[in-house]
Amino acid sequence: MNNPSIRLAVMSLFACAPFSAPALAADNAASGLAPIVVTDDAERAAYRARSNSSATRTDTPLQELPQAVQVIGRQQLDDLAATRLDDVLQSVSGVARQNNFGGLWDNYSIRGFSGNENGGMNILWNGFASNRGYAPPRDTANVESVDFLKGPAAALYGNSEPGGTINVVTKKPQFKAANSVDLSVGTNDFYRSTIDSTGALAPTVAYRLNAALETRGSVRDDVRSKREFLAPALTWVLGDHTILNYEAEFLRQRAPLDRGIVAINGNPAALPASRFLGEPNDGDIKMENQSHLLTLEHRLNENWQLRTGVFHKQGALNGYSTEASALQADNATLRRQRRYRDYSWHDTSLQAELGGKFNTGDIGHEVLAGIEADWLTLDQRMLRINPSAGAPYAIDINNPVYGQAQPTPTLNTNTAERQSSVGLYLQDQVKLAQRWRVLAGVRFDTFKSTLNDMRNNKVTTQDKGAVSPRLGVTYLLSDAFSVYASASKSFRPNTGADFNSNAFAPETSRAGEVGVKWQSADGRSGATLAAFDITKQNVLTADPVNTGFSISAGEVKSHGVEFDFSGKFGHHWRVAGNLAWTDAYVARDNTLKTGSRLVNVPRTSGSLLAIYEDADARGGVWGIGGGPSYVGARSGDQGDTFELPSYVTARALGYWQVTPKVRLSLDVNNLFNKRYTASSYSNLWIMPGDERSAALTVRVKF
Repeated sequence: MNNPSIRLAVMSLFACAPFSAPALAADNAASGLAPIVVTDDAERAAYRARSNSSATRTDTPLQELPQAVQVIGRQQLDDLAATRLDDVLQSVSGVARQNNFGGLWDNYSIRGFSGNENGGMNILWNGFASNRGYAPPRDTANVESVDFLKGPAAALYGNSEPGGTINVVTKKPQFKAANSVDLSVGTNDFYRSTIDSTGALAPTVAYRLNAALETRGSVRDDVRSKREFLAPALTWVLGDHTILNYEAEFLRQRAPLDRGIVAINGNPAALPASRFLGEPNDGDIKMENQSHLLTLEHRLNENWQLRTGVFHKQGALNGYSTEASALQADNATLRRQRRYRDYSWHDTSLQAELGGKFNTGDIGHEVLAGIEADWLTLDQRMLRINPSAGAPYAIDINNPVYGQAQPTPTLNTNTAERQSSVGLYLQDQVKLAQRWRVLAGVRFDTFKSTLNDMRNNKVTTQDKGAVSPRLGVTYLLSDAFSVYASASKSFRPNTGADFNSNAFAPETSRAGEVGVKWQSADGRSGATLAAFDITKQNVLTADPVNTGFSISAGEVKSHGVEFDFSGKFGHHWRVAGNLAWTDAYVARDNTLKTGSRLVNVPRTSGSLLAIYEDADARGGVWGIGGGPSYVGARSGDQGDTFELPSYVTARALGYWQVTPKVRLSLDVNNLFNKRYTASSYSNLWIMPGDERSAALTVRVKF
């Protein structure tokens, strides 16, 4: 194994194994437990992935997948100057920002469905659920691609939202040495430095180290954040047929909990976007999060492979905040509440899979069988005080004066939650004749939870099960076009209890999707047009008999049409764009009006990014580009009582490869300084969008 050619051969062997990424294709980096492979850096420039492993846990050509899948690769992340997951959302159709808890974590919806209002939708990290409990907004310093899987993913990944799932795929260790440092400075006191280093530690051991330090202000008065990020990774080639991988992330963030501004008479832009309605003396909310992933790959023979993995995440959140509670009749006096949060969580998951290929006559099969188990502990302790009208902890929203005496909160929440689940999944990808492809899968889940409310001495338990099937058919019309249809089901447990302390029935969903896909002859460009219809039942709604309690009797629907395209055209142009029409609404509820729109979900949205690249007289590469993003009008709260107006923003970018080792880039967001509202939870918690900002970055390779 000391011979480099032998080592490369071993890596290439795994690259050709079932359900893994092919060598020389980093933009097709495998997800879940897929092996680390040696890749060619030149391929990282591809703007469109030709295959993907997130949707099936096997490396499958996009043209053969019976669902819409959008992959935002490293090149596009760099073009967008993305430092957060939030920076790539408008590059994918049907994705919308949701209430992000004052900027403390990621929260989005796909096709109208956003998940739990406190935890958000399911976001995967290399195929493992990564945002149970709480997690700071994901940093992109070590991200290779962000895979958006449209439609239900429960047949493989268990409980999830029916609109879609996001899988974040990280950069992998390489045996070829490469090192780079990025230094960025921008408006609003933005400073960021990152390092990306990879290479061989020994003939059979490779490493990768990504790190980032960042401070940034914002359009918001008295709101400033700091974060420290470290992500080490190692790969061991243990033998001709075995690879062991370890990855970790350590993230620390400090930022105030900022609920934004309030709407006055339904106008979400009545106050300046900079107006801070909390208390600077509260200080920061402190968040610490660490994740560890250990995977083992073993090739049994030419067609069969085993892989196992264990994932562990833990973290903590604590700090004071002052938040709006009621706007008085004078539309000037805002009563506020003060809270102290002390949350902690531990999340452990195990996966084991067997995959392989075989034929039955002229029919080809690629099968996958796996088992997954996870355990989550979530302890939440919150102190709160909401002063009475006689002694309000209030502020004048038109002329805020900070520094008043702060009331001492008292215990409001003290819970210990324990969750566990076991899932068994089976999948078969079938090749029928030359042009037909069938994808069939099913997952069986059992999940248990115990919620101990120590403040009220109540214990709520649930022990449920779910079956999540999916079936999809693809017909390859030609090398350029394919059509597909699919149907699937999903589920998501409801937390909490009803009036009688009984656990709620889980949400259940069913979805259907049809679409057509196109790819160019060279595979560098492609497009997807998809239409979908989704219904979700057992949504929590107000108990009509017992005030202040809920029952699982609501129903919401979403249907729409989406179009995404991306790729490289000719020698000079990289282009990516999307359009979406999404009709997401309440179909049945006890208190919400039937037909009312789901919060923060625009009916229409779209974006375009175009970049022209060429070489200068000395052979250095330069590029210039940009494009608009459009978000339609949205409901501002769950009751659809006020509206967030539509908006258009624009971005511009330019870069110059000064020497082979030095690159300069300039990125400008919200080029025309458009005032807009990013998201809202209610008329008291409205988050203004960012003003115009610019950042200059120098990248040095060594």
